[in-house]
Amino acid sequence: MCNTDKQRQTAANPAAVQLEATVLADLHTLYKESALHHRRFKHVDIDSLTQVHQTRAVLGVQQIGKSVEGRAIYEWEYGQGDKKVMLWSQMHGDEPTATMALFDLFNFLEGKNDGQDTIRALLKTNLQLRFIPMLNPDGADRYTRRNAQSIDLNRDARATQTPEGALLKSRGQQFKPRYAFNLHDQNIYYNIPGSATPVTISMLAPAYNTERAVNEVRADAMKLVVGMDRLLQVYIPNAVARYDDTHTARGFGDNFQLWGASTVLIESGGKAGDPEKQEIRKYNFAIILNALVEIAQGSYQQYDRAAYDKIPYNAAQLHDLLIRNLHTTTNQIPLKVDVAIRRSEITVNRDYYVRGIIEDIGDLKESYGYRELDAEGLYFMPAKVSPVAIKSLQELTSEKVYSLLKAGFMAVPYPAMSLHKTPVLHNLPLIIFSQKNFFTTSSLDLGGTSNFFMADKNGNVKFGVCNGYLIDLREDLTDMHYKNRVF
Repeated sequence: MCNTDKQRQTAANPAAVQLEATVLADLHTLYKESALHHRRFKHVDIDSLTQVHQTRAVLGVQQIGKSVEGRAIYEWEYGQGDKKVMLWSQMHGDEPTATMALFDLFNFLEGKNDGQDTIRALLKTNLQLRFIPMLNPDGADRYTRRNAQSIDLNRDARATQTPEGALLKSRGQQFKPRYAFNLHDQNIYYNIPGSATPVTISMLAPAYNTERAVNEVRADAMKLVVGMDRLLQVYIPNAVARYDDTHTARGFGDNFQLWGASTVLIESGGKAGDPEKQEIRKYNFAIILNALVEIAQGSYQQYDRAAYDKIPYNAAQLHDLLIRNLHTTTNQIPLKVDVAIRRSEITVNRDYYVRGIIEDIGDLKESYGYRELDAEGLYFMPAKVSPVAIKSLQELTSEKVYSLLKAGFMAVPYPAMSLHKTPVLHNLPLIIFSQKNFFTTSSLDLGGTSNFFMADKNGNVKFGVCNGYLIDLREDLTDMHYKNRVF
């Protein structure tokens, strides 16, 4: 057994080992795969890493099929035990967090002499592990949910019309796992009910029928979720939820549960300050590794299934920005409204820009924002277009940008950029455009873009909203980290 300061025995089973949260975090730091450091990695990156791991010959790796467009899909193997566990990730191409965590886990499984050799021996002796990272490589290369046939792979378990869906079902039927992990990302706008706290991780023991019945297989999945929630509460207290458990006859998680595998859905959500989900990646690594240890020794049976029902469901009341009590006028009628804004991402190769959209206007007391502003005493002010064009983005120093914004200018013409055929990205809180005609809105436009100012009753600009980002103009601009493009 490993050192007692690194692991502790469970009260229910004195022989069982439970990894501490701090140890798991330290292990992740040690084994984090440095080649994957942002969400928009490509199949070529996974292909290259696969070749590296094949030379180490610790995990078995084989190509088991191809995507619609001919990209290789790999299966990884570890262990010779009796308990079969199957894990797959990125069946939705724009849900990459768990794929990064799996490669961190592969690095751990190949490690040695780090005080955790007993854990690796436990896993290797008791488990047969099968991993399929990046099940949807065509979607991953586009950073889109669906595959190259525009089909949602997680709605193809019944029809299996896609090569990727048919492959997953075939591998499951051949391997016949007793446990399964279906690894996803959910949108970042789920919150803990009644609070502004984003749901960082949600989990589910999917229902295998419309009645949401609980048999031994599903009950074991629920206990695994309880164990993962126990660990997550150390990292992210009160930021864990349950995904909706409505039965989906076409879904793979529901069907794996039906086929006899205790199946856990893990959804990586949002966390303030973690746009590339590197912290959430760590939590995935920790809960997956710990769950595998608990499966290997059966120690997940210590958990009370009833605790599963105490985990709250996802709520969906969160936005990127929520402005409260903003004065405005519509049809000459004065209003004081709340404004909710979300920013959608548009992928450009390995990067992206955002488009901020006004999602709602009115009484939004039950809504929340990653950032919130009480605009009491402030008034909506339309943004203006600068009459002076720029010749280079380098002209726009932080001082110049600040002076433009304070003067009420948010849109800046840049005629030279009309020659570029691919999107040009920038990090400035300005709308830079090369089009001949560009218009700003004179009022809050539901469903429209979010570019405006907020001023006091004397017309002094205090805040701006540029493409969904809140800009505090009461102080100098210091940290310009916006994801914008030239239009």
